[in-house]
Amino acid sequence: MDNAPRWIRDLTRLLPIRSQFVVAGNIRDNFLTPLPGGATLAPLLRCLWAHLAPLDYRFILVYDPVEGLRPYPNEPAAVELAVRLFDLKLVDGATPTSLEGLIGVMKKVAAQREARCALVVDYASRLTRAPDHLDAAEHRFFVAAERLSLAANPIVPRGADVASAVGKARYNPVLWLANRSQDLPPWLTFDSTRVAVIAIGLPDFETRLAAAPLLGGLFADYESGTEAEQRKFADALARLTDGLPLAALGDIAQLADRQGIGFRDVDDAVQCYKVGVVENPWKKGYLRSRIAGALPFIETRVRGQRPAVTKTIDILMRSVMGLTGAQARSSGNRPRGVLFFAGPTGVGKTELAKTLTQLIFGDDRAYIRFDMSEFAEEHTGARLLGAPPGYIGYDAGGELTNAVREKPFAVVLFDEIEKAHPRILDKFLQILEDGRLTDGRGETAYFSEAILVFTSNLGIYVEDEHGRRVQSVQPGDAQDVVESRVRGAIEDYFKYHLSRPEILNRIGDNIVVFGFITPEIGAQIFDGMLANVVDRVRDEHKIDLAIADAVRSSLREMCIRDLANGGRGIGNQLESLFVNPLSRALFGLALEGRVGVTVTALAEDENRIVTVTLE
Repeated sequence: MDNAPRWIRDLTRLLPIRSQFVVAGNIRDNFLTPLPGGATLAPLLRCLWAHLAPLDYRFILVYDPVEGLRPYPNEPAAVELAVRLFDLKLVDGATPTSLEGLIGVMKKVAAQREARCALVVDYASRLTRAPDHLDAAEHRFFVAAERLSLAANPIVPRGADVASAVGKARYNPVLWLANRSQDLPPWLTFDSTRVAVIAIGLPDFETRLAAAPLLGGLFADYESGTEAEQRKFADALARLTDGLPLAALGDIAQLADRQGIGFRDVDDAVQCYKVGVVENPWKKGYLRSRIAGALPFIETRVRGQRPAVTKTIDILMRSVMGLTGAQARSSGNRPRGVLFFAGPTGVGKTELAKTLTQLIFGDDRAYIRFDMSEFAEEHTGARLLGAPPGYIGYDAGGELTNAVREKPFAVVLFDEIEKAHPRILDKFLQILEDGRLTDGRGETAYFSEAILVFTSNLGIYVEDEHGRRVQSVQPGDAQDVVESRVRGAIEDYFKYHLSRPEILNRIGDNIVVFGFITPEIGAQIFDGMLANVVDRVRDEHKIDLAIADAVRSSLREMCIRDLANGGRGIGNQLESLFVNPLSRALFGLALEGRVGVTVTALAEDENRIVTVTLE
């Protein structure tokens, strides 16, 4: 009995003093159950019977709204006794019974002295449409149940001597199996001192650890493993399944059996169950070689950010090696990696997230992006995470949870995270710590195989003593100055403005600060963008665009004059000063038969209208 589930221990302890029990919560799970051949994982009813039988109970009557009444266990002696004592007319093993008829059965069970028995009302959550709005028949049924709970008496088996009668007196109980105790009328449990509520929670670590060896045989090569390896397997399975029922552990073992997954690769089996994908991109051999050469690849797209890129690659290597959160005892469910990109606008934060996606998954469009400025109001959290039950649209799930379920191996980008409502940010605590999130439908999305990237402009602008927004750091400031001020602003924001230092703690030292673009890097970015324009003209019109050196130099000088807006600002200037007038000039030029044109001059009139001269 010491190894029995807690709800069983509570039930057997209370049988002498409680006539009815509302058993609610994780009732559809499997439970560690002692049997003559050893412990096993069994459904609730089988587990219940394994512990009632040694207490001289002869059978259980099970009622559900669909089949009616049936005896359990389905053994000749138990069935024959139940049929005789309760005059059952079994058809396919069950007797159809209405709520009115069930009242009579409850009374007979409570008063039965010839044989100990119990009544289990299964699917009790489905007996009524609304427990606080009962119709006349439902109300009469539950009032009768309440009366019976108070009128019933403990039963002493016939033939028991007087000396032992007190110790053997127990009720023939009624057990209501419900998803939630609130699914039954609240007054049934509040107003009767004889009705006990027993909650069944999810299994704890020790329970999962005890269950793991019972499932080991379904994993390939388990029997050939050493005792130490089998203990390691049990510990890993218990640790990786935090928050899951024992039934899920059984499903994981079944998947391992079908996929031929060995017990040494138990993490692959758990991942297969959680995200529905057997192949793990993080364990592909090519990924290590890609990351080994990541620096030059990334710097072709993100220029002038060597410190930020280097730190990002370090964090990425840690993710690939599975060492994220390795310092903690339990970290298997956390996201593969977390990056917080901070710094001025237009310096490559979003571009680096896209580049990481290209590097890992081979397609920079494979990332999942959320513009957090769209979630500035508290109610918009319903879009991101799913509306609560009872609200319109709750059955659709959340945009974030749906996206991660569809694409569990992904880079998930949260752009401008500081613009989200603080209550929405609280949800990231669960993602960062546990690597999972449950939406309004009750479905769980797992982030354990994703890289989370947050971007922010915190620290670039601050309010002065007059409440005006001024720039805290300027182009040309040393990188250590920029990093110090940006990090300080991020800490102030989470600790004092939001009063949520726990979010910052979970991000840890994964803050990557980007510096301003220097004129030299700005010139490289300009050259790359201008080359893109030339390529686009060739692709669209099949002509080669040449640009005179004087025009190129003049245009470069104008575009990189102000680097406060980074590469995006360079692009905006290039579009205004060159792409727009070029489009105008090409539109008025007969291109048929031409193989090339040259931009020979760039001019701006008194109305600040820019024109280009083509030859």
